[in-house]
Amino acid sequence: MTLTQNKTLHFSDLGLMDYLPALEHQQKLMDSIIDLKTKNRNRSSEEYEETPNYFLFVEHPHVYTLGKSGHEENMLANSEKLKEIQATFVKTNRGGDITYHGFGQIVGYPVLDLDNFQSDIFLYMRNLEEVIIRTLAEYGLKGERSEGETGVWLDVGKPYARKICAMGVKTSKWVTMHGFALNVNTDLRYFEYIIPCGIKDKSVASLARELDKKFTEEEVEEVKSKIKKHFAEVFQAKFV
Repeated sequence: MTLTQNKTLHFSDLGLMDYLPALEHQQKLMDSIIDLKTKNRNRSSEEYEETPNYFLFVEHPHVYTLGKSGHEENMLANSEKLKEIQATFVKTNRGGDITYHGFGQIVGYPVLDLDNFQSDIFLYMRNLEEVIIRTLAEYGLKGERSEGETGVWLDVGKPYARKICAMGVKTSKWVTMHGFALNVNTDLRYFEYIIPCGIKDKSVASLARELDKKFTEEEVEEVKSKIKKHFAEVFQAKFV
């Protein structure tokens, strides 16, 4: 446990960025926090340095990512189809199975030292879900959890249950990376080429489809602001 808890969040919106450079950026941030935590173990209280926390927004071009515990057979498109739809396929180091990232999606990557909050992965995931649930409520949508299925869903327990926000993280030394992907203006046809998160009997949703409107750039920025607001509330944190 750290001597003090730093709950400030350094915020960056990376804009449109390919998946692998964004992954490398996250990894560097994670490694720097872990390195500082290692150094702090051998320091006196006077020498101790607070570990920072980061929160990134990004939008990726079409990409399918497979988590380390995922199953490649959930990728239904072959290399020719991927080329045709201008998408790439990446095996990555987060938890979870396969998911899609693409234009019109808000991807959030919190790189946090959970020792600054609560060192509990289960709680961390539930808190991430809570952030999105509160954000959706501002648009009149009832986001829900589905037991045993990480992420945020609509109409859980009904035949047309659908996921609107996928989540998957990696932690090391209680430091997080990866995060959530909220479908806003997302072209949901891209999910037809995978079994999303390895779940066969449920579909996907987007804010645009649920509200029957396309979000303008300004409205997408409003969604981001609402996510930040609720993240600060749920995690009792402050953006800088």
